[in-house]
Amino acid sequence: MGTALVTGASAGLGLEFAWQLATARHDVVLVARDEARLTRLARQLEAAAGVRTEVLVADLTDRADVERVADRLRASEHPVGLLVNNAGFGIHQPFVGGDVHREEEGLDVMVRAVLVLSHAAAGAMVARGRGAILNVGSVAALLASGTYSAHKAWVRSFTEGLAVELRGTGVTATVVCPGFTHTEFHARGEIDTGAYPEVAWLDPEDVVATALADVRRGVVISTPSVRYKAASALARALPRSAVRAFGRYRRSVEAPEAPAPAEADDHD
Repeated sequence: MGTALVTGASAGLGLEFAWQLATARHDVVLVARDEARLTRLARQLEAAAGVRTEVLVADLTDRADVERVADRLRASEHPVGLLVNNAGFGIHQPFVGGDVHREEEGLDVMVRAVLVLSHAAAGAMVARGRGAILNVGSVAALLASGTYSAHKAWVRSFTEGLAVELRGTGVTATVVCPGFTHTEFHARGEIDTGAYPEVAWLDPEDVVATALADVRRGVVISTPSVRYKAASALARALPRSAVRAFGRYRRSVEAPEAPAPAEADDHD
């Protein structure tokens, strides 16, 4: 048993991570912006699993808030043995003509916060000689689907490099790379899910269970499901021109729903 810190814990995969970790008897630190949701979840986890919970309200686009989370990762009391960098959101806008502030928010949450929090966690864990960092990536890292793909490509590459540096320290780094998963992510990002067949979708329970099992085994790149393992292998094998062609297809599907250049796509 030990303490796990989960960012983006109020919904989606983060919520599932919180439940699976708590039922496995890990105390949990729940990080997100929605205090009401976090407090309600903390009470549910305490009642159902009998674990200790902490609520840490933080907006990961705010550097001061990120530093507060980093301070918790460095703390020696109830030390965090597993960091789950899960927070993220779909930007769903063209880069050219889109809201650059929203692009910066995506970069802050899905890249900068991952870097800062991983740095804080790794330093504390290496000093103790044990621990694990789990970063939530995506198969989109292998595609050419706008800045979201770029963010997740960074997460994948960063985690691999971190795993190399941590070798022999007792601390591990894993990146989980799911495909389409049934969560609130797509609704919040105003992404039309009707264009994709049901066979393309994963259940959050399976994604999280696979990721945590791979963390325990020290796997660096975790890809849930046989079909996404095959899709990832295909994406790596295809010429990049073919991958970029798929990116153009996705833009053509989403373009009618994209905001007009002068409008901002609000970040809830």
